[in-house]
Amino acid sequence: MTFREFKRSPDKLRVIPLGGVMEIGKNMTAYEYGGRILVVDSGLMFPEEEMLGVDIVIPDITYLEENRESIEAIVLTHGHEDHIGALPYVLKRLDVPVYGTRLTLGLLGNKLDEHRLGDVARLFEVAPGDRLEFGPFTVELFRVAHSIPDAAGLIIRSPVGAVVHVSDFKFDQSPVDGRPADMGVLARAGDEGVLLFLCDTTNVEKRGFTPSESVVGESLERIFATAPGRIIVASFASNLGRIQQVFNIAAKLGRRVAVIGRSMAANTRIAEELGYLKVPDHTRLMIGDLERVEASKTVIMTTGSQGEPLSALSKMAMDEHKNIKIQSGDTVIISATAIPGNENLVMRTVNRLFRQGAEVVYEPYSTVHVSGHGNQEDIKLMMNFLKPKFVVPVHGEERHISRFATLAGSMGYERDRVFRLHVGDVLELDSEGAEVIGRVAAGSVMVDGLGVGDVEDVVLRDRGHLAKDGVLIAVIGLDVSGQAVVTGPEMLSRGFAGEDHVDDLMDDGKALVLDVVDEYIQSESLDQIEDMRVNCRKALAKFMYDRMHRRPVIIPIIMEV
Repeated sequence: MTFREFKRSPDKLRVIPLGGVMEIGKNMTAYEYGGRILVVDSGLMFPEEEMLGVDIVIPDITYLEENRESIEAIVLTHGHEDHIGALPYVLKRLDVPVYGTRLTLGLLGNKLDEHRLGDVARLFEVAPGDRLEFGPFTVELFRVAHSIPDAAGLIIRSPVGAVVHVSDFKFDQSPVDGRPADMGVLARAGDEGVLLFLCDTTNVEKRGFTPSESVVGESLERIFATAPGRIIVASFASNLGRIQQVFNIAAKLGRRVAVIGRSMAANTRIAEELGYLKVPDHTRLMIGDLERVEASKTVIMTTGSQGEPLSALSKMAMDEHKNIKIQSGDTVIISATAIPGNENLVMRTVNRLFRQGAEVVYEPYSTVHVSGHGNQEDIKLMMNFLKPKFVVPVHGEERHISRFATLAGSMGYERDRVFRLHVGDVLELDSEGAEVIGRVAAGSVMVDGLGVGDVEDVVLRDRGHLAKDGVLIAVIGLDVSGQAVVTGPEMLSRGFAGEDHVDDLMDDGKALVLDVVDEYIQSESLDQIEDMRVNCRKALAKFMYDRMHRRPVIIPIIMEV
């Protein structure tokens, strides 16, 4: 990625997305005015299929580290992983205060404790309706509807105008928590004037309004009422509205609920402690009590709606869960839609559940999930409330951004008022106009185990190479002073060819290595170890491709004895 130098204008606002544009995930945006920076959200993204072995992906915060003295605060919009998940890594490198609503900070605090940051992080609780002062910025929080409680949009006012950062939203007129979006604030902001609106585009391809979460409750109740045996519901651990409905319906129909899965158990515990989840009396069921309660009187709430290999539902589908065995008569409800890229994992889990005798209910064959993101009419309604001068589509990939530009065009927005930003772009604007003036260092940082940023493209290429063609190791011991082979060569392979086919191949490979080494013996050049390794690798690579049309990773190990 190339970076264009740019000259800052002291009386203009700069908007710098460090993640969350032209991609879904790792949302993070920096606002800069008068030498001061305000950051909104700090999320993660789950790895793409080719990122072998990578656990999560977080934003590159090089620009923030270079300007750490200018950062006023990080303000969070809600508690989803793609908005708060990178904070444990960011706060190890930046000592800045973090502001968020009560539930958001509750979920964040649990993560920080796991990273041993709970006692050092500076967290400040705020609520919709609050106004915060950060240098040249005034931030007003307002309530929005999403698939997690306590979600907030932000009106960020600066000397050049107001930016509305709604984050993820939809218009739900009958939300489970009874708290719809504050449309009065939106209308007032539009009347006062909005310079820039950052718009969620996740569902821009879908017509109409996004259905209410209460629709799912109606569908779940019909399924619960007719299910003959045990019910297992898999959902996102953060979808507390969905979890609340499961508890309510179970209580109504005389069933008890057991919660299984580490993240599901943690989130329900935090939400209940903070008052965002109300468990009806005599409805909770401990895992150890499941065997003692009639199957037709139980519900299991669990993780694994995305087919994650280590999730509770996947283990049940593989008959590997230590507590739960799928049996004939079970009804499994996958109350989520597959995240792009996870479709095969989800269908694999569904097939395995059917194979074990369960009845599986999933989208699109039953309305057991609705999105937390607004469809086309939600987006139009938000745009009509705010009437922004300029718009930046976010939380979407290339196709979402293009569809949004078309949608905005149908509402009278010319192309020069819709900015298709990439990660690291610097949008500078004031009341007179807006333009992209340059780029900053930005991108993705891969987290693999305890390693942060140490997995680079070359490592991923090697992992892909190993996964595709395996590895071949040649080991030989040399007496350099005596100019002779002492041991070997020994040939070892993994993921290259089965034992039935490899013996003759390995014998020929050993002979080839000996031929290469013999040339060095004849010229009395056994001290040129590195050259010998290179030539052994080249000779084996050509030989294996000629014989097998495969390109394994070849590692010659030459030991001086």
